[in-house]
Amino acid sequence: MVIWSALQLLLTPQVLLVMAASALYGLVVGAIPGFSAAMAVALMVPVTYFLEPVPALAGVVTLCAMAIFSGDIPGALLRIPGTPASAAYADEAYKMTQKGRAGEALGTGLICSAIGGIFGAVVLLLVAPSLSELALLFSTPEYFWLAALGLTAAIGVSASAPAKGVISLCLGLGVAFVGLDPVSGQPRFTFGQSDLAGGIGFIPVLIGLFAMSEVFRFALEPGGARERTAVVVGGLFDGVGRNLKRHFGRILQGCGLGTVIGAVPGAGADIAGYMSYALARQQSKTPEKFGTGVPDGIAAASAANNASMGGALVPATVFGIPGDSLTAVIIGVLYMQGLTPGPQVFLMQPELITSVFLAFLLANVMIVPFGFLAIRIFRYVLAVPRSILMPMVVAACIAGAFAVENTTFAVVVMLGAGLVGFWMEENDIPLAPAILGVVLAPVLEANFLNTLIKSQGDMTAFVNRPLAAVLATVTILIWLFPLLRRVLRLRRRSEARS
Repeated sequence: MVIWSALQLLLTPQVLLVMAASALYGLVVGAIPGFSAAMAVALMVPVTYFLEPVPALAGVVTLCAMAIFSGDIPGALLRIPGTPASAAYADEAYKMTQKGRAGEALGTGLICSAIGGIFGAVVLLLVAPSLSELALLFSTPEYFWLAALGLTAAIGVSASAPAKGVISLCLGLGVAFVGLDPVSGQPRFTFGQSDLAGGIGFIPVLIGLFAMSEVFRFALEPGGARERTAVVVGGLFDGVGRNLKRHFGRILQGCGLGTVIGAVPGAGADIAGYMSYALARQQSKTPEKFGTGVPDGIAAASAANNASMGGALVPATVFGIPGDSLTAVIIGVLYMQGLTPGPQVFLMQPELITSVFLAFLLANVMIVPFGFLAIRIFRYVLAVPRSILMPMVVAACIAGAFAVENTTFAVVVMLGAGLVGFWMEENDIPLAPAILGVVLAPVLEANFLNTLIKSQGDMTAFVNRPLAAVLATVTILIWLFPLLRRVLRLRRRSEARS
């Protein structure tokens, strides 16, 4: 009954029209080198303010699915990944293009992206409602540790530079703590400015970090505006059937890996893509061929990219904990629509949340026809100079920031966030931990203070419930793991010397 009611909400002319428009928009933005899926979603958020919940959320998840795939197009044709999620195998796809196999590279990525997205959507439909029942057992201590685990994972996925991940996270936490205390109502870090009393808006910060920062980068590097010629793609599905049959096991592996990694707060599609590509190379009988233009890594990694979105939506909808920057935006859209992500959504509005999941499933089915159209058309769009595109992005950033809060201060915040985002990316400081810090800090702080108030200051309240104790143990072990690993290395060195 719930699915039938959800389908009635989804299959209306308004919702389908919004999904089609969002699909085209996501394909265009994702195919432009340097732009990202997060940037595309950030620019769309102000539009969702004027839509009903179902078309707004259906449009956002459709946009996410399309933008993640379409980043493959400039990666294969120009060796410039359109989104970070496509970077893992952009070199592989470009080498195939140089061999005259652009159609095979793009066709394989297209079909595998659809398979991965459908897999992630099915997992989302099956797992999320069941987890929501478990989430009903959660109280403030469990949500505190879950938020702490999310912040920890945000640093952990910074891979080679965890210190830079900490810097990014601290910047996000600093932004989130501006405004009124969630329990006492005391102003913090407002410096007597009434504009800061309500806090710094999440959407202007998001638009600034992901969109305006790219404008600043272009302004300092105008060489990116030069004309580019279209590339001959050839037969789009030449050899794709053979690749699907040959690498079906790796595609399923990428689907599973992408879904699991997507569910880890802070990971996201780019981490899933890199890990799936690396695993495919490690398992290959001819790993030396990777990087020379083979479809092996493309199949696995592109499936993992889109599957990760379904995985990321699980903690976002069940616990209100974003899996990545994209689902952080979706949480923001939920709040804008008057919906609080968490288990109560599944109880109070099961048809609405199920319609969003079905929209994500439909969006990934739509990837094939829309993606086919995009590949045929956007090889010419890629030749448009960015000097024409960037002024349009600036106008969209200003209009979007102002539309959400109706204040010029929001525009100032957006510009300031753009400068900070530009500085962060110039110094290889990841943006995702900052976004997760902005989203998770209120959850962390409110649940910490409420737990202390309920327990009258007794700190054991954070671990005296079984679920809270398990989450606390996992989180603390992750904190201590780098130290324990270093101690073990030092011990092994001393034993080897003796």
